[in-house]
Amino acid sequence: MLFASLLLWALAIWGGGWRSLDASAFGLLAVSGVIGIFVGDTALFACMNRLGPRRSGVLFATHALFSLLLAWLFLSESLWGWALVGAGMLVSGVMLAILRGRRNDEDHAWEQTRGRLAVGVSLGLLAALCQSVATLMLKPLMASGIDAVAGSAMRMSTAFGAHALLWLTGWSQARARLAMRWREAGQVFGSAAIAMALGMTLILQAMKLGQAGVVAILSSVTPIVVLPLLWLVYRRRPAWGAWVGATLAVVGTALILR
Repeated sequence: MLFASLLLWALAIWGGGWRSLDASAFGLLAVSGVIGIFVGDTALFACMNRLGPRRSGVLFATHALFSLLLAWLFLSESLWGWALVGAGMLVSGVMLAILRGRRNDEDHAWEQTRGRLAVGVSLGLLAALCQSVATLMLKPLMASGIDAVAGSAMRMSTAFGAHALLWLTGWSQARARLAMRWREAGQVFGSAAIAMALGMTLILQAMKLGQAGVVAILSSVTPIVVLPLLWLVYRRRPAWGAWVGATLAVVGTALILR
């Protein structure tokens, strides 16, 4: 988060986007950062540690459903016609790809459950809900013309500050159990640049241009993209459910964009 914050602020200062921020935007961006990144991302990582990337992915994909409901309740957004059909196909495809994308004889370490299953499921659903709330609450602000890079920098800095305060309390769960090596640091920095800096900024930019519910649905295709990466790790072709689910997701996305 420190790396992503420095990167985003450098881009915001270089591009001049920081000028779009005012005092009225700071509070909302800060709250969104605490809910979506400090709480939501931490819950997602904890869920992934317990359930692995496949099952944590299907739980996190439910944020599309949370977002549709919240956008309808608080932003008066709704989907009709082909867009509604496409949304249903996309979400169904993501769920099918993850739930049926594993072979029966798959025994990879990432598929094992560590700790209580109910705790892992609860963490995944909490991460999805936090993602939805933190994103949707920024829709009016982003529509007002706030720069996406500067807004993302503010959210990331707030989340980093919250984690730093938690670390300073001395709580054992907030501290590293092993010293980080240079190779691992490089992986963390790469993940921060791609997922936190670029990915979250693109979501905020999309919020400026489209309906919040549609943005949430399109961002839920992440598990589909993860499937070929898991193929590389497992060294085995995904099961039939992964192919059918991926096809449904692609067709659903096409119908939404239609």
